[in-house]
Amino acid sequence: MPPRLLLPADDLYARLEVPVDASAEAIEIAWRALLRRHHPDVAGDKGLATATAINVAHDWLSDPELRARYDRERGIRTRASGAGTWRDGGGPVRAAARPRPVVRRPADRRAALASFMDRVSGLNADELDRLDCAAATPIAFVASIERFLSEDQRAAVAAAEADVKTRLPAASWRRPHVRDAVVGAALEIVLGEFLDEHLDEPFRGRVRERLTRGWDAAVGQPRYGPAGAEVEALIRRMERLSPAELRALAATGTTQALGDEPWPADTTPEDDEALRVSSVLAQRDVARVIEGASLDRATLERGRRAASRLAHLLVLRSSYPASEWERLTRPWHQLLENRRRPAASVRRR
Repeated sequence: MPPRLLLPADDLYARLEVPVDASAEAIEIAWRALLRRHHPDVAGDKGLATATAINVAHDWLSDPELRARYDRERGIRTRASGAGTWRDGGGPVRAAARPRPVVRRPADRRAALASFMDRVSGLNADELDRLDCAAATPIAFVASIERFLSEDQRAAVAAAEADVKTRLPAASWRRPHVRDAVVGAALEIVLGEFLDEHLDEPFRGRVRERLTRGWDAAVGQPRYGPAGAEVEALIRRMERLSPAELRALAATGTTQALGDEPWPADTTPEDDEALRVSSVLAQRDVARVIEGASLDRATLERGRRAASRLAHLLVLRSSYPASEWERLTRPWHQLLENRRRPAASVRRR
């Protein structure tokens, strides 16, 4: 059994100039950026001790088990968000590594950013609503690496954020998920070259996916995804339900009867963000129809719950085997029949 490493006595996060909740990607960037400043090839012999200390900090904080032990024994209670599962090769204490050469990318990022901003200006109402339902974009990551950016890069980040603000409607800019998803995708373009230089895989891919996940899941897609026609038909049918029919719907909306939100066996909300966004938006829109009914609060809540579950299932319908779809929608088979009903008794707000 290898000897147990002695816990460093000083603050390893301070060595890398990152906060205690820094992501694995931020730690990688800090390590590479600081080595470029202090490597003996750059700073001379006086940089050897600092570069070695930087490497030691990286060895501890890039290894999930060592980082957890360090946090625990140092009494650090805040768990790092997105703690890494990958570690750079080498032993627990390495000699200072030579800084990687700068790799110039041929992509015209200025043109790519201009095209992106034009697309932001053209976002429609459905796309903005989808962005509002997207998972939170980790914009704090950019703040955690800001000190390692050049003055020009920091200026480019600020300019991109300002440009996004002028192109989004004011109300959309005030919606955090919309604002952060659009800004995150813009900063992926602005900082692409910097990230290429400072991150290897899988870190680079993870940063790209996290910064663009919300944008990619929301933009250029129908409001409810491929199941748009089915969800819209459900909303129209919900608008025509009588109070008695709404009470019958509410009877199927108890927590015990519905259970946990089902997902097909071959996917999860984490695997398919676009499908999750479609489901969230469909559930929200269908539930709003129920809110217009003249029923007591408890009945309305059960009705919203049942309507939301049915909307969710419709969005995922093509992913279910026929027998599973039949089982999951059994309480609402009559409602799913697309037949004519009398004049509307429930109106959307």
